[in-house]
Amino acid sequence: MIYTMSGTAALNRRHVVKSPGTGIDHWGTEFFGPRSSTSVAPGPQATMSEMNANETIVPHFHGTTQFQIFAAGYGKIGRGGDTLQPLTLQYKDHHTAYGPVVAGPQGLTFMALRIKTGDSAPVYLDKPGYRDKLKPSKKRNLISSPVGLSIEPVMQYRKEAVWEPLFAAYDIKDEMAAHMLRLGAGMAATGPDPKKSGGYYLFVANGNLEWAGQILPRWSMVVVEPNENAVEIRAGKQGLEVLIMQFPREEQ
Repeated sequence: MIYTMSGTAALNRRHVVKSPGTGIDHWGTEFFGPRSSTSVAPGPQATMSEMNANETIVPHFHGTTQFQIFAAGYGKIGRGGDTLQPLTLQYKDHHTAYGPVVAGPQGLTFMALRIKTGDSAPVYLDKPGYRDKLKPSKKRNLISSPVGLSIEPVMQYRKEAVWEPLFAAYDIKDEMAAHMLRLGAGMAATGPDPKKSGGYYLFVANGNLEWAGQILPRWSMVVVEPNENAVEIRAGKQGLEVLIMQFPREEQ
Protein backbone atom coordinates (compact mmCIF):
# COMPACT_ATOMS: atom_id res chain seq x y z
CA MET A 1 0.00 0.00 0.00
CA ILE A 2 0.84 3.69 -0.15
CA TYR A 3 0.12 5.88 2.87
CA THR A 4 0.06 9.68 2.99
CA MET A 5 -0.15 12.22 5.79
CA SER A 6 -0.20 15.99 5.44
CA GLY A 7 2.21 17.76 7.76
CA THR A 8 -0.47 20.33 8.54
CA ALA A 9 -3.04 17.67 9.44
CA ALA A 10 -0.57 15.79 11.62
CA LEU A 11 0.60 18.87 13.52
CA ASN A 12 -3.00 19.78 14.29
CA ARG A 13 -3.04 16.59 16.42
CA ARG A 14 0.00 17.53 18.54
CA HIS A 15 -0.61 16.67 22.20
CA VAL A 16 1.21 16.41 25.50
CA VAL A 17 2.75 12.99 26.25
CA LYS A 18 4.77 11.67 29.14
CA SER A 19 8.23 10.61 28.02
CA PRO A 20 8.78 6.92 28.89
CA GLY A 21 12.48 7.69 29.33
CA THR A 22 12.39 10.80 31.51
CA GLY A 23 8.92 10.63 33.02
CA ILE A 24 8.32 14.29 32.21
CA ASP A 25 5.82 15.83 29.86
CA HIS A 26 6.79 16.89 26.37
CA TRP A 27 4.89 16.90 23.04
CA GLY A 28 4.01 14.09 20.67
CA THR A 29 2.41 13.71 17.25
CA GLU A 30 1.44 10.50 15.44
CA PHE A 31 1.73 10.47 11.63
CA PHE A 32 1.09 6.73 11.13
CA GLY A 33 0.28 3.92 13.53
CA PRO A 34 0.46 3.93 17.33
CA ARG A 35 3.01 5.93 19.28
CA SER A 36 4.60 2.77 20.64
CA SER A 37 3.95 -0.93 20.14
CA THR A 38 5.16 -4.34 21.27
CA SER A 39 3.56 -6.49 18.56
CA VAL A 40 3.39 -6.58 14.76
CA ALA A 41 0.47 -4.89 13.00
CA PRO A 42 -0.20 -3.85 9.38
CA GLY A 43 1.09 -0.51 8.18
CA PRO A 44 3.92 1.89 8.95
CA GLN A 45 4.63 3.67 12.20
CA ALA A 46 5.83 7.29 12.31
CA THR A 47 5.82 9.59 15.30
CA MET A 48 7.21 12.98 16.24
CA SER A 49 8.62 13.97 19.64
CA GLU A 50 9.29 17.54 20.71
CA MET A 51 11.64 17.63 23.67
CA ASN A 52 11.68 20.29 26.35
CA ALA A 53 14.64 22.62 26.72
CA ASN A 54 17.66 20.71 28.10
CA GLU A 55 15.72 17.43 28.33
CA THR A 56 17.75 14.20 28.09
CA ILE A 57 16.62 10.82 26.74
CA VAL A 58 18.96 8.14 28.08
CA PRO A 59 20.57 5.44 25.85
CA HIS A 60 18.12 2.83 24.57
CA PHE A 61 17.22 0.66 21.59
CA HIS A 62 14.12 -0.41 19.66
CA GLY A 63 13.16 -3.76 18.17
CA THR A 64 12.49 -2.15 14.78
CA THR A 65 14.77 -0.55 12.20
CA GLN A 66 14.17 3.17 11.86
CA PHE A 67 15.21 6.48 10.38
CA GLN A 68 15.08 9.54 12.61
CA ILE A 69 14.84 13.08 11.26
CA PHE A 70 16.03 15.86 13.57
CA ALA A 71 13.92 18.62 12.07
CA ALA A 72 13.94 21.61 14.44
CA GLY A 73 15.76 22.96 17.48
CA TYR A 74 19.24 21.87 18.50
CA GLY A 75 20.83 19.10 20.53
CA LYS A 76 23.54 16.49 20.99
CA ILE A 77 23.58 12.72 20.59
CA GLY A 78 25.89 9.98 21.87
CA ARG A 79 28.61 10.01 24.45
CA GLY A 80 30.81 12.01 22.07
CA GLY A 81 28.15 14.68 21.81
CA ASP A 82 27.63 14.78 18.02
CA THR A 83 25.64 17.86 17.04
CA LEU A 84 22.00 17.58 15.99
CA GLN A 85 20.58 20.48 13.98
CA PRO A 86 18.07 20.75 11.12
CA LEU A 87 18.07 18.67 9.03
CA THR A 88 20.09 15.79 10.43
CA LEU A 89 19.18 12.21 9.51
CA GLN A 90 19.92 9.12 11.60
CA TYR A 91 19.64 5.52 10.44
CA LYS A 92 19.58 2.79 13.07
CA ASP A 93 19.30 -0.98 12.66
CA HIS A 94 16.91 -2.81 14.96
CA HIS A 95 18.23 -3.78 18.40
CA THR A 96 20.99 -1.16 18.15
CA ALA A 97 21.51 1.13 21.13
CA TYR A 98 21.98 4.87 20.72
CA GLY A 99 21.95 7.97 22.89
CA PRO A 100 21.80 9.87 25.07
CA VAL A 101 19.81 12.46 23.12
CA VAL A 102 20.13 15.86 24.79
CA ALA A 103 18.01 18.83 23.76
CA GLY A 104 19.48 22.33 23.75
CA PRO A 105 17.94 25.40 25.40
CA GLN A 106 15.46 25.83 22.52
CA GLY A 107 14.28 22.22 22.61
CA LEU A 108 14.65 19.52 19.94
CA THR A 109 12.19 17.98 17.46
CA PHE A 110 12.68 14.55 15.91
CA MET A 111 10.58 12.12 13.88
CA ALA A 112 10.98 8.33 14.15
CA LEU A 113 10.04 6.53 10.91
CA ARG A 114 9.46 2.76 10.72
CA ILE A 115 8.31 0.92 7.63
CA LYS A 116 6.20 -1.43 9.73
CA THR A 117 4.50 -1.46 13.10
CA GLY A 118 6.42 -3.85 15.33
CA ASP A 119 8.25 -4.09 18.64
CA SER A 120 9.14 -0.41 18.77
CA ALA A 121 8.80 0.25 22.50
CA PRO A 122 12.10 1.69 23.82
CA VAL A 123 14.30 -0.56 25.93
CA TYR A 124 16.50 1.54 28.24
CA LEU A 125 20.04 0.52 29.05
CA ASP A 126 19.76 1.83 32.61
CA LYS A 127 16.99 -0.68 33.37
CA PRO A 128 17.67 -4.27 34.46
CA GLY A 129 17.09 -7.07 31.94
CA TYR A 130 17.74 -5.09 28.78
CA ARG A 131 20.32 -7.65 27.56
CA ASP A 132 17.62 -10.32 27.51
CA LYS A 133 15.80 -8.32 24.81
CA LEU A 134 18.75 -7.92 22.45
CA LYS A 135 18.74 -9.79 19.11
CA PRO A 136 21.34 -10.12 16.33
CA SER A 137 21.60 -7.03 14.14
CA LYS A 138 24.04 -5.24 11.83
CA LYS A 139 24.31 -2.61 14.60
CA ARG A 140 24.58 0.38 12.29
CA ASN A 141 23.94 3.75 13.90
CA LEU A 142 24.62 6.36 11.20
CA ILE A 143 24.33 10.13 11.59
CA SER A 144 24.38 12.37 8.52
CA SER A 145 25.94 15.77 8.28
CA PRO A 146 23.30 18.54 8.49
CA VAL A 147 21.46 18.89 5.18
CA GLY A 148 20.99 22.50 4.09
CA LEU A 149 17.67 23.69 2.66
CA SER A 150 17.38 26.14 -0.22
CA ILE A 151 15.90 29.61 -0.02
CA GLU A 152 12.55 29.83 -1.82
CA PRO A 153 13.64 31.31 -5.18
CA VAL A 154 16.61 28.95 -5.53
CA MET A 155 14.33 25.97 -4.86
CA GLN A 156 11.54 27.23 -7.12
CA TYR A 157 13.73 28.04 -10.13
CA ARG A 158 16.02 25.02 -10.03
CA LYS A 159 16.51 23.70 -13.58
CA GLU A 160 17.80 20.17 -12.96
CA ALA A 161 16.94 17.43 -10.49
CA VAL A 162 19.64 16.88 -7.87
CA TRP A 163 20.04 13.64 -5.90
CA GLU A 164 22.31 13.99 -2.84
CA PRO A 165 23.32 10.82 -0.92
CA LEU A 166 23.29 11.32 2.83
CA PHE A 167 25.44 8.38 3.92
CA ALA A 168 28.82 7.14 2.70
CA ALA A 169 28.74 4.20 0.29
CA TYR A 170 30.95 2.05 2.53
CA ASP A 171 28.29 2.15 5.28
CA ILE A 172 25.68 0.61 2.96
CA LYS A 173 25.95 -3.15 2.60
CA ASP A 174 22.32 -3.86 1.70
CA GLU A 175 19.34 -2.01 0.20
CA MET A 176 19.33 0.83 2.71
CA ALA A 177 19.74 4.29 1.15
CA ALA A 178 18.94 7.91 1.92
CA HIS A 179 18.92 10.87 -0.46
CA MET A 180 17.81 14.46 -0.61
CA LEU A 181 16.05 15.07 -3.92
CA ARG A 182 15.82 18.72 -5.02
CA LEU A 183 13.34 19.69 -7.75
CA GLY A 184 12.31 23.02 -9.25
CA ALA A 185 8.65 24.03 -9.60
CA GLY A 186 6.66 21.45 -11.58
CA MET A 187 9.64 19.13 -12.08
CA ALA A 188 9.25 15.39 -11.57
CA ALA A 189 11.49 12.39 -10.92
CA THR A 190 10.87 8.67 -10.55
CA GLY A 191 11.40 7.29 -7.08
CA PRO A 192 13.34 4.10 -6.33
CA ASP A 193 11.78 0.73 -7.11
CA PRO A 194 10.33 -0.34 -3.74
CA LYS A 195 10.35 -3.99 -4.78
CA LYS A 196 14.17 -3.88 -4.62
CA SER A 197 14.15 -2.86 -0.96
CA GLY A 198 11.99 -2.93 2.14
CA GLY A 199 10.02 0.10 0.96
CA TYR A 200 10.64 3.78 1.63
CA TYR A 201 9.44 7.08 3.05
CA LEU A 202 9.20 10.47 1.36
CA PHE A 203 9.48 13.42 3.76
CA VAL A 204 8.74 16.93 2.48
CA ALA A 205 11.58 18.94 3.98
CA ASN A 206 10.97 22.12 1.97
CA GLY A 207 8.44 23.35 -0.59
CA ASN A 208 5.51 21.12 -1.51
CA LEU A 209 4.75 17.80 -3.18
CA GLU A 210 2.00 17.21 -5.73
CA TRP A 211 0.45 13.87 -4.90
CA ALA A 212 -2.76 12.25 -6.16
CA GLY A 213 -4.51 15.55 -6.78
CA GLN A 214 -3.48 17.20 -3.54
CA ILE A 215 -0.65 19.48 -2.46
CA LEU A 216 1.32 18.11 0.48
CA PRO A 217 3.12 20.85 2.45
CA ARG A 218 6.31 20.86 4.49
CA TRP A 219 6.71 17.97 6.95
CA SER A 220 4.25 15.76 5.06
CA MET A 221 5.05 12.06 4.67
CA VAL A 222 4.37 9.39 2.05
CA VAL A 223 5.11 5.69 2.67
CA VAL A 224 5.61 3.34 -0.29
CA GLU A 225 5.53 -0.30 0.80
CA PRO A 226 7.65 -2.92 -1.02
CA ASN A 227 4.70 -4.44 -2.89
CA GLU A 228 4.15 -1.19 -4.86
CA ASN A 229 5.62 0.07 -8.11
CA ALA A 230 7.98 3.03 -8.30
CA VAL A 231 6.15 6.34 -7.83
CA GLU A 232 6.42 9.72 -9.52
CA ILE A 233 7.72 12.48 -7.24
CA ARG A 234 6.45 15.83 -8.54
CA ALA A 235 7.20 19.27 -7.13
CA GLY A 236 4.48 21.82 -6.60
CA LYS A 237 4.66 25.49 -7.56
CA GLN A 238 7.20 26.28 -4.84
CA GLY A 239 9.60 23.52 -5.85
CA LEU A 240 10.45 20.61 -3.61
CA GLU A 241 13.22 19.27 -1.39
CA VAL A 242 12.29 15.78 -0.22
CA LEU A 243 14.12 13.18 1.84
CA ILE A 244 13.87 9.66 0.39
CA MET A 245 14.65 7.03 3.02
CA GLN A 246 14.85 3.45 1.77
CA PHE A 247 14.72 0.54 4.19
CA PRO A 248 16.65 -2.71 3.76
CA ARG A 249 14.91 -6.03 3.38
CA GLU A 250 14.81 -7.71 6.76
CA GLU A 251 14.02 -10.98 8.46
CA GLN A 252 13.49 -10.52 12.17
